[in-house]
Amino acid sequence: MPFMEQRTAEGRWDYSKSYADHTKETREFTLANYSCPSRRSASDAIGTGLIAGSTTTWITLPCGCKYPVTTKDSQSVSGAVGDYGGNHGDLSPGSSGLPADFYYGGNGSGVIISSHARCNSNIPLDWIDKIRMNDVTDGLSNTILVGEMHVPMGKLGKSPEDAFIFNGDNVFNSTRVGGPTVPIVQNNRDEGNGLVSWGSWHPGVCYFALADGSVRGISKSIDTETLGNLCNRHDGNVVGLSE
Repeated sequence: MPFMEQRTAEGRWDYSKSYADHTKETREFTLANYSCPSRRSASDAIGTGLIAGSTTTWITLPCGCKYPVTTKDSQSVSGAVGDYGGNHGDLSPGSSGLPADFYYGGNGSGVIISSHARCNSNIPLDWIDKIRMNDVTDGLSNTILVGEMHVPMGKLGKSPEDAFIFNGDNVFNSTRVGGPTVPIVQNNRDEGNGLVSWGSWHPGVCYFALADGSVRGISKSIDTETLGNLCNRHDGNVVGLSE
């Protein structure tokens, strides 16, 4: 947001607090740039969903000691949703060395990835995982930066299919992966590959912004190996969008 003349809006977020602890005004604020006109307007980009939380109560034991008891709970909140997500990469193993690393976050093979915070007294000071231009060794014109996230028809505004884009609880809220086993969704009514697929309501194509700043419509039927190469910033494979 600071790069889109919305530094004041971004400043409302307190990164030491959970998503649900922010005001409704903060959670629901969004920009028209985050919505695809083929799906909705910015005024319609508000969803609802359950947010996991916990409540800690201190009880006094018979010996006089205090003991914390934490109870898991959840609450229904509203917040901004969006149509574009960052490229987290393909399914190359990352944070824990498993194909499911996408769900756990960190060390993605894409460009906009989940990051570990460097904290002091639980206050984030900086980010450990940072991707810079020179880290995209496959070339900026052959690497996806952001693209349209698949949201099935009938699921707009409903979490988790259409999740809060500013909520960092789940990496799939604001990023996607692509490649073998994770194609671009062709049928807009399909659930896709869980909550991780690219997808568009435009007929035949899904739109992406590449790391060089260009915007391309890529066929939904693109070979998944080629798609994976476009999502991975440093696999060393030779690939072009004409393939």
